[in-house]
Amino acid sequence: MNRLIEIVRSFADRRLVVIGDAIADQFVYGNISRVSREAPVFILQHEQTQTVPGGAANCAMNLAALGARVSLIAVVGADQSGNELRAKLESAGVDVSGIIVSDKIQTTTKVRILAGQAHSNKQQVIRIDYEGAAFGNDQPRDSILDALKTALASTEAIVISDYNYGLVDDRAVGLIRESSSKPVLVDSRFRLFQFNGFMAATPNEDEVENLIGRSIKSTNELEIAAQTLRRQFGLQALLVTRGAQGMMLIVDDATPLHIPAVGAQQSVDVTGAGDTVIATFALAVASDASFADAARLANHAGGLVVMKRGTASITAGELEHSILTSEHD
Repeated sequence: MNRLIEIVRSFADRRLVVIGDAIADQFVYGNISRVSREAPVFILQHEQTQTVPGGAANCAMNLAALGARVSLIAVVGADQSGNELRAKLESAGVDVSGIIVSDKIQTTTKVRILAGQAHSNKQQVIRIDYEGAAFGNDQPRDSILDALKTALASTEAIVISDYNYGLVDDRAVGLIRESSSKPVLVDSRFRLFQFNGFMAATPNEDEVENLIGRSIKSTNELEIAAQTLRRQFGLQALLVTRGAQGMMLIVDDATPLHIPAVGAQQSVDVTGAGDTVIATFALAVASDASFADAARLANHAGGLVVMKRGTASITAGELEHSILTSEHD
């Protein structure tokens, strides 16, 4: 317990770079008032709309909330979602000088409609995605590489947050390999095979199944699959998140470490939980924690953030409290 708390208290002022796909997560809340006369659907009386940083931007928000100094390398459109994203990041203390604003793309925006009765909890009923077009011109690419090169000069660790929108391409990966000997940790939705040879990755169990091309029926199968992927991708560590079943850490050829989930078994909202996990894991590694201790801290962080509604972050104080509480239970 004391060792974990000491690591958390060393988070302050660590320098990290996040490069990846910034997403605007928008939440539209409303009350169901009546059934429409036009069609057999409910009418939603709008209450409020919130736009918060998602994807790589949420990872950066979590790092800042934990006390780190973080630079985000990303691209947003010259639109309302992009403007709100940059404003939220800047107000949280994230260095946004590496965010490229382009009028050639639309900011990827995920709109979640949450509905319910006036005095009940709101439930997500549908999600509408506005996905920006793939990068097709050289100028944003060159600007991304220039910003990345500058940020790499003073960082202690790099996080690649890849949501398969194409920002982290071969040129960016090549620059990271050539320009930095610092730890590189990867959270990739579908393209982990393109980020081989880095320090660690944090897929969830579904993503492991997707990578191996089959469903996993037992813990033993998961251990074998994860170890195979770790070797295949040349990683030192693979941290597999398993929801209510906690996490599994594979380090080199050591026996897998299974970490039970922390907190309530029934989550409130898992939106963005993977961003919190990679942020905490990377920050702990940058603070000279062992992979095992970094995984334990990431497990606490994940258990905390899924109890918050919407895309959220946690603070170092919340993390310390979770460690102390779990030790006393």
